Amino acid sequence: MARIELNYADELFSFTTQMQVRITDINAANHLANDAMISMLSEARARYLFALGVDEAPDDGIGVIVTDLATTYKAEAYARDTLAFALGMTDFNRYGADVIFKVTRPSDDQLIAVAKSGFVFFDYAQKRVSPIPERFLAHFPRAQPT
Repeated sequence: MARIELNYADELFSFTTQMQVRITDINAANHLANDAMISMLSEARARYLFALGVDEAPDDGIGVIVTDLATTYKAEAYARDTLAFALGMTDFNRYGADVIFKVTRPSDDQLIAVAKSGFVFFDYAQKRVSPIPERFLAHFPRAQPT
């Protein structure tokens, strides 16, 4: 099977948050478990969207829903490591975009993982995808949804 290659220019990342690896995030091999990394990526995405003023479950019923996730692991992380999550937004389309992630350990500048998570806006009342709201696009003046 071909390996996934995820490479993004540093200028695409516009938001950073940090999280500490908990002892409960560690697997039998004594490093950060895959499921824990996915949870941390989800938390980082939620923090990014919150910073942009996007409510993932707003009163108007138009929220976001994740469509896919790809992650490439570059190094191990361990209990009590502080990880920095740099995030950005790419590949806008009529209904959504990709959130991109670069995960590093600031203590030694080690690249831990690179990921991308696709999402669409979703009308939960109608149970269908919804065009990107203008209030969201206003945060990305260079975005050109296709």
